[in-house]
Amino acid sequence: MDKITLMQQLVDKLNQASQAYYNGRGELMSDHEWDSMFDQLKQLEAETGEVLPDSPTNKVSEDNLAGQKEQHEFAALSLAKTKLPADLEKWAEMRPVWLSWKLDGLTLVVTYDNGRLTKVVTRGNGHIGTNITHLAGAIEGILPQIAYSGHVVIRGEAVISYEDFEQFNMESDEEYANPRNLASGSLTLKDPQEVKARHIHWIPFTLVHTDEDISSWGARMQWLRKLGFGPVEHELIRQPTLNNIEEVIDRWTRKVTDRVNPYPVDGLVITYDDTAYAQTGSVTGHHATRAGYAFKWQDESAETRLDHIEWSCAASTISPVAVFDPVELEGTTVKRASLCNISECQRLGIGGSGSVLQVIKANKIIPKVIRVSQAVGSFEIPEHCPVCGSATKVSVSGASGTRTLHCTNAACPAKQLKKFARFVSKAGMDVDGISEQTLAKFINLGWVSDYADIYRLRDHATAMASLEGFGEKSVANIMRSIEASRQVEAQRLLYALTIPMCGVDVCKRLLSAYKLADLIREARETSDEGHFAVISGIGPEKSASFVRWFHDEQNQRTVDHLLPELHVIQAESKPTGARCEGLTFVITGDVHHYKNRNELKAYIESQGGKVTGSVSKSTNYLINNDVASTSTKNQKAHQLDIPIISEDEFIARFASADGNPAPTEPDLFD
Repeated sequence: MDKITLMQQLVDKLNQASQAYYNGRGELMSDHEWDSMFDQLKQLEAETGEVLPDSPTNKVSEDNLAGQKEQHEFAALSLAKTKLPADLEKWAEMRPVWLSWKLDGLTLVVTYDNGRLTKVVTRGNGHIGTNITHLAGAIEGILPQIAYSGHVVIRGEAVISYEDFEQFNMESDEEYANPRNLASGSLTLKDPQEVKARHIHWIPFTLVHTDEDISSWGARMQWLRKLGFGPVEHELIRQPTLNNIEEVIDRWTRKVTDRVNPYPVDGLVITYDDTAYAQTGSVTGHHATRAGYAFKWQDESAETRLDHIEWSCAASTISPVAVFDPVELEGTTVKRASLCNISECQRLGIGGSGSVLQVIKANKIIPKVIRVSQAVGSFEIPEHCPVCGSATKVSVSGASGTRTLHCTNAACPAKQLKKFARFVSKAGMDVDGISEQTLAKFINLGWVSDYADIYRLRDHATAMASLEGFGEKSVANIMRSIEASRQVEAQRLLYALTIPMCGVDVCKRLLSAYKLADLIREARETSDEGHFAVISGIGPEKSASFVRWFHDEQNQRTVDHLLPELHVIQAESKPTGARCEGLTFVITGDVHHYKNRNELKAYIESQGGKVTGSVSKSTNYLINNDVASTSTKNQKAHQLDIPIISEDEFIARFASADGNPAPTEPDLFD
């Protein structure tokens, strides 16, 4: 094959991959592969002296986002890249430079006039981008207004943190390959609320223009900070010798490998502090020669043998994970790497056990299979869910064409991940050390399918300690936290059950009117969905949701399995008086003087009395304003010779001297 033909093949592959990269579609190749092909193309261009018209070395890849196209006031050109610190030293010319992150997301140019946001435009091809101003309110970091009346143009990166990315993939039906792919794909959405849910952060990295005369790059970043922006992290290198540059690069690299930086980066950038000098450079291809210089890490790769593919179920998606012979990468032992979805497996040409893989840690963090050197056997898609055994189905995303595997069982424990996460949360049972990712792992291993299973994890402690990312110390900490959570406040437990419409405030209100055991019993026994609606702040909808949840047989079993594992504490209100001391009351029918029956119940308890739901030999009084009623409770009271008194009689005998109902504590019924 001649060199020109090879160059055209490389150009076609690189351009196709770039289109996917910038438009949030399925990943066609890894960054490692793209960089290798790009470097090969540059080498061929140098050897032949030819640059093909559509070569990515001579243009900025553009997005194809739907929306109005807009020409940039200032061209958004890309930076030249290197993997050699010596190139940075040569470029710096011993002038003071700033080093900052090369954030891995989607570049947005934001403009302000007279203190107000006027437009947000994607980088596009560097000269023309897509206007997405309508999404500005959904992107964190883009301020709607600033305390400056001049013309301001800022360039920044729209990124999604690793934590938010992992959370989204765990909950979504479509799994993205990396945070950058999710960020760019999110900006194709039309609904700002849907975009907002993705938690995109915009981080300024260049003040392109201001009417102020600020000639220092560092001072310009400080100026942005004073306006309320959160510019990219940066560090000054006053004397950019090779030794100084390497020292700073090493320190910043550790921030990546130690996960100190929450956002994805694919390198570092150095920029002249003297912005006037930076503007004197020429434009070569699509690079402004003095605008900045990007440094990318040398990816360390290793060859290994595939042992098997593990299918991991989280939310509704079942994702393939390559498990291979351990290899050393970036100073750590790696033996697993996510394969994301079926499409990625097919793109790589993954086979079965014994296949030979090339593995890297992308951007120094995430283990990634970049190539299959030799496929052995065939890639098998499981027909049954690894968690519950139900049938699986393959879905194809309309937006990206990505093929993903899903469990068809709506009750699959893996689909209840958010509920388990709430159960162990700080506001719930407060089980420290168990994250959603950890829960997903336990669910996939079959260790957790019910809340009570959390309290039986000790049975799996030995196996847990052998899992990647665990150890005897971390397992011991988890076990201690689980044991400590066995003693729990009633309010925390009720919240942890994840009953629809039953948040912290609703739990507090319900438990201010009932003891937990009574609350559960009455919710199960009542046929009236509005049974708890009389409690202040509850109402018919919340009451109906609460009653329906406790009528569900599966939920009943969940509670019955869980309660024996716990010691529930419910703070009792100390009596403020003794007018009802030692007496047991039952209340039925409507009340007129008190706001509702629960307010009357609270008063009785504040006076040392007790209120139950049914008439028995231990009942002292039945309170019913319809004394002559033939209701079941009245009939039972007559049979047992228990006095039936009206609300007026109760007040006269047990409440205030003037016959008015005694006030209840304001924090219970506000």
